[in-house]
Amino acid sequence: MSDRVSIEIDGIGHGDTPIPMACRVANVIFSSGIPGRNPADGRRPDDPEQEVEFAFGNVAAVIRRAGADVDDVAEMTVLVSDESIRPLVDPYWVRMFPDSASRPARHTTVQQLRGGARIQLRFVAVVGRGNEPGS
Repeated sequence: MSDRVSIEIDGIGHGDTPIPMACRVANVIFSSGIPGRNPADGRRPDDPEQEVEFAFGNVAAVIRRAGADVDDVAEMTVLVSDESIRPLVDPYWVRMFPDSASRPARHTTVQQLRGGARIQLRFVAVVGRGNEPGS
């Protein structure tokens, strides 16, 4: 039997594809690309800053669903559709990870994203002792 568990969040999944939002294996969580869609209706907002805000909120929701906390994030990849989105990311990054002495590694890159998306986030988290589901 596998220790692997798929993690899903209503409103932000990959639609009809067989791809989960994240996967937890033992105490490590690996995400798929997490979009900046509104989880209430699954839509991408017109406002780029709101899309960034939803993306970070969706990451937090996935992490919680996986039985972890944002403090468990070890690495995050930020994909943006163009350079104009990059300056919108840092305020949400600092809000999620306020301690400058304890932030995850981060890589930001510009690339074309599907469906007109302007941001997509991916992360790896290592769950600390006592945060495992059921503990």
